[in-house]
Parts: sequence; C-alpha cells; structure tokens
Amino acid sequence: MWASINELRERIHAGSSEEVVCEYLDRIGSSKLNAFVTVAAESAIARAKEIDSGGHDGVLAGIPVAIKDNISTKGIRTTCSSNILTGYVPPYDAHVIERLKAAGAVIIGKTNMDEFAMGTSTETSYYGATKNPWDTDRVPGGSSGGSAAAVAGGEAPLSLGSDTGGSVRCPASFCGVAGLKPTYGVISRYGLISYANSLEQIGPFATSVRDLAAIFDVVSGHDLRDSTSVDRKTNYSSALENDVKGLNIGVPAEYFGEGTDEAVEKSVWNAIHTLEDLGATWTEVKMPHTKYALSAYYIIAMSEASSNLARFDGMRYGIRTEDSNWHTTFSQVRAAGFGEEVKRRILLGTYALSAGYHDKYYLKALKVRTLIKQDFERAFNDVDVLIAPTMPYPAFKLGEKIDDPLSLYLADVDTVPINLAGVPSISIPCGFSDGLPIGMQVIGKHFDEAAILRTAYTFEENTDYHTKRPEGL
Repeated sequence: MWASINELRERIHAGSSEEVVCEYLDRIGSSKLNAFVTVAAESAIARAKEIDSGGHDGVLAGIPVAIKDNISTKGIRTTCSSNILTGYVPPYDAHVIERLKAAGAVIIGKTNMDEFAMGTSTETSYYGATKNPWDTDRVPGGSSGGSAAAVAGGEAPLSLGSDTGGSVRCPASFCGVAGLKPTYGVISRYGLISYANSLEQIGPFATSVRDLAAIFDVVSGHDLRDSTSVDRKTNYSSALENDVKGLNIGVPAEYFGEGTDEAVEKSVWNAIHTLEDLGATWTEVKMPHTKYALSAYYIIAMSEASSNLARFDGMRYGIRTEDSNWHTTFSQVRAAGFGEEVKRRILLGTYALSAGYHDKYYLKALKVRTLIKQDFERAFNDVDVLIAPTMPYPAFKLGEKIDDPLSLYLADVDTVPINLAGVPSISIPCGFSDGLPIGMQVIGKHFDEAAILRTAYTFEENTDYHTKRPEGL
C-alpha cells in the first residue's frame, strides 16, 4: 500500500483514519520483511479513533508513521534491537515523537535496526535481519533498515530513522526511497538513545521529496532539552520548486573512487546531466581528506559508543542477572545482552581512549575531522550543492558481508564524511541495476536543507525513479 500524504488525507476525509491504519496493520501482519520489531496496533487504533472523532486537525492527522527502535516512545517498547533492553518501555517521548503527536500522526510501531545502530545491513539485530523489499535475499541497508524497508514495502507512508555515518541514506539508497540526514542540530536528539552523540541525527524517510519535506517540517525545530539543538525554523516545504536554473553543482571525484560499481557511477552521472539539461551547471571539486574519513569516523564513533553504552549495566533497565557482586552482574549482563558487533565497537573505542593511545588515535581523528569539515567549506565557496553516489554499489546479499566487519565498514565510504562535517545530505533514487535501486546523495551547506530539497525535488519532477515499486509483496 503506497500512498502520498495528500492521498491519505483524502482517504481519511472520505472515510476514516482507523480504516487507513488497519490496512497498514494488516499489511505489516502479513509481511515477510521483518521490518518491525514492535507493532503498536492497540494504541494506533485508539489514536486513529481519536482523530476520527474530531480530536485533531494537524498536518499529519491520522497518518501512520513508523519509528526506529532507538527513539523513545512512551508506553511502546524500545529496545535498540538489542537483547540487553528486552522489555524496556520508556516513560517519556522523544522530542520528535512529541512533534509528531502534536501534528496528529499515528505511531504504528517500532522498526528493526542494527543493534544500537551499529551496522550497515540490519543484520546485527537481536530480532533477525530485515529483508530488502526489492529482493528478499538482499539486505535493506542499515542501520535504519527497518524504517526504509517499511516505507519501500508499503507498510508505512512515513518513518523516522537515525543517521550516524549514513544510517538513513544507506537504506534509502538500497530500498529506493528518499532519506534525509539534516544539519547537525536541526532536529533534537532528545529521546534518541545515543551511539555517537557528535555524529548522529534523526532523519525521515518517505517515497517522495514532497512528503519528506512535510514530515521534516514537523519534527525539526529548537528544543531546550538538547544542548546541541539549533534555534532555526524554516518551512522546508516552501523550498520545493521545480527549478535548478543557475544552480552550480560540485562533483567530488573522491566519491567515485575505486570500488564504485559501474552502474552506480553511470546512474549518478546521468542524474547530474539531467539537472544540467534543466539549467544547472557542474564542476569537479577536490576534497583531498576524504580518504581519511573512514578511519577518523570509526575511531570517533567507537570511542563515543564506549562511553555511551557504559550505562547499560543491568541495574536500571533491561535484562539483568542476580548476583551479590556488582562487578559480576555488570560483566554477565553485558556479555549476554550485547551482540558481537556492539562488543567489538565498545572494545575498540575503549582501546582508542585508553592511556597512551588517546592522543595517538582519538585526538588525531578529531584533527582529521576538522580537515574534512574544511574540505566542505572550501568546496561550498564555489558551488551550491555537491552530488555523489550514496553507496558505492546496490544492495548486497544477506550474509555476504556480515562475517567481514572491515568490508561492511568500507561500504560507508561515501556517507561518513557528511556526518563528520555535520552538513545535510539527502539520498534519492536515480537508477536501477539488475532490478535493484541506486541512490545518489545531494549534499548542502550547513543549514541549507532548502537547496538540497529543491535540487532533489526538481530531479524527481523530471524523472520517474521515485514512482517505481517492488513487485510481489
């Protein structure tokens, strides 16, 4: 069931929100994608009935939204797809959930993800891997794979994910939907269970840029409870003009490097030429420190994870074992509760922060981060947006890379620089290879989401890739 926000509004006005919500619940119930770990059927139907009784007239009134399982939802189980948080039900809503509820949205369930957002394939989930709607033998991308698969598979019209190093844009690319990583600070992180605070941002998914901008309008904005939240509010939907005349596009050669699939490179270049035909110009730009981005990113991310995940000790929430010795309990809970990838990242992060290695690894990574940020600043002195592949290749097969962590880390080569710099980026479909979607990302200056949304919208209005749907679901 694929429908735009406007189409759903018309259906709700002509019928009822309850009818729409129940259709999505039925579709989720018969799904083979494993996109959801918790389906909030009872509360969703109750909310829909409230909307139908005239209890709300917000911009998303009665429209179902799926939420990544690392975003706190009051009264709905939130586990980060980890055994260590089995049974945890938050007593509060994240800021973005408060915004969605204020706009009348119906929270339909929590979506599957790589455990604690650590992964590129949604295969490290305690609840099993999510499958790609275009080919159920392939991964949907990660870590927000469930959120992307739910939208691509017609199980939710809108969803929220989180992006630490590409975790919204990667599954958006693999599943053929639109996914946005906003400027750091534009969406409050209050209620997002932390993996790497200085890198991660909540971001939306939708089947079109117009719907993406609509939910972005709702969830963005200042929040006093998040010290990194920026007080800038813009009507992003108003930026959606079918016009790129005079737009100067930068093409970073470093993002088309070794390992980039030929079909991906061709599709992205075709998209650039399409925009050129519509009045834009392009020029090649140099971003020389891109080659250091992966190393710097993983040192910073794992170091922050080592600190953030120390709170999961079996004492306050989630699973625990009974032992009179706190140290034994702490060790047993973490050994049984965390998966192998999470343990690996905690160990590596702890090592990078340890005495004798802090300056050698972590401090050096922070310096590289500054150089990468400066690369973007120099590039944007000459161009309005950058365009590059989102992922170097289409979705790979389930099990193909899960036993090779380094190979999975290398898949993030085109997405992690954006998080290190804190700039915004949107991934939209721009082609297909053997029936699998290919994504391109449009990258903008800090707080210039309007430019990347307008560019992506113009491309959508003049192509039909975003209208394609997987068959056989």
